[in-house]
Amino acid sequence: MDFRDTPEEASFRKELRSWLETNKPAEEPQIGRGELAAAKEWSAKLYEAGYSGLTWPKEYGGRGAPYTYQAIYLEEVARAEAPDHVGVIGLGMAGPTIIAHGTDEQKSRHLQKILSGEEVWCQGFSEPGSGSDLASLKTKGVLDGDEFVINGQKVWSSFAHIADFCILMVRTDPDAPKHNGITYLLVDMHSPGIEVRPLRQITGDPEFNEIFFNDARVPKANILGEYNDGWRVAMTTLMHERGTLGFALTARLEVALKKLVATAMNERSDGVVPADDPVIREKIAQLWVDLQGLRFTNYRALTGLVKTGIPGPEGSIAKLHWSETNQRLTKLALEVLGPDAQIDEEDGYWSGYWQYAQLRSRGNTIEAGTSEVLRNIVSERVLGLPRSR
Repeated sequence: MDFRDTPEEASFRKELRSWLETNKPAEEPQIGRGELAAAKEWSAKLYEAGYSGLTWPKEYGGRGAPYTYQAIYLEEVARAEAPDHVGVIGLGMAGPTIIAHGTDEQKSRHLQKILSGEEVWCQGFSEPGSGSDLASLKTKGVLDGDEFVINGQKVWSSFAHIADFCILMVRTDPDAPKHNGITYLLVDMHSPGIEVRPLRQITGDPEFNEIFFNDARVPKANILGEYNDGWRVAMTTLMHERGTLGFALTARLEVALKKLVATAMNERSDGVVPADDPVIREKIAQLWVDLQGLRFTNYRALTGLVKTGIPGPEGSIAKLHWSETNQRLTKLALEVLGPDAQIDEEDGYWSGYWQYAQLRSRGNTIEAGTSEVLRNIVSERVLGLPRSR
């Protein structure tokens, strides 16, 4: 394929790059540290400038732009080190699923507020004891008149502590085969009977959460799709989750690699310049090779997405490769820092850029699909190997 931008894409990239230079906030809002208002203000700016929901149909507030524009957007935002939209789950997962399966009333109620960042969404899929076997979920939804009564627990729910709504999967027919008897609901997180408990990570930030449902009531009108047909709706959500994710991850890795090169070329407090060490240079060169492999895998994935409109398994390859490469990169950065990479006793955890990045990278191989699950997807759907079970 031609890796160069078309004239229209080049114009969009130039326009976006200029806008980011002018409008990017001086510091990224830290949601985990109470800066939600600033994050929403930035998201509203993105919406007003037309950068939220680029590929969404115009009738729902998007631009109706090709997937290549979304890839360019993700690249440029990462390279500018600009903040993400506060509604990443709403934009990338809830919104597209509502567009595909929602009623007119649901679309009217939710889509514009997702784009503007006015409402934040979280995902209620994973459960304790279910591991990566999503279909084994046990949270129950029992119909009582025109409402579901929900009881159960979800875990690893990013943004649940600030979310207004949740895309929730519940078991509504316990006697059906496990992929059946599941219903997909849109849940108001401010409803009585819902408790969120943030999970503090090794970095000190509470990014992930547990959600407890204790006789929480959800209107039957909040079903997305059909009753007991939630698994099919969930596949739409998961399909969109990694559609163009690889471009954002690759651009972030590129930024991190440039920072690593700069770090290696600086003289440390002990007088050593790490880049003078040929072993360090070789390790950095290998990371650059990994970056290029990831980049061209993304282009292959984008080609398939443009042709078919359906994300392929390359998204799993990109996420797997990025997560493990990023862990190696941040580990090497601490090696490059040498004696300067010390624990900050004052804060109680490593608070420097590379120290924080190394701690945060430990979650990369768990979130959005563990490396073990992704390897199974690649082996079965790309290599055609027999199923492991």
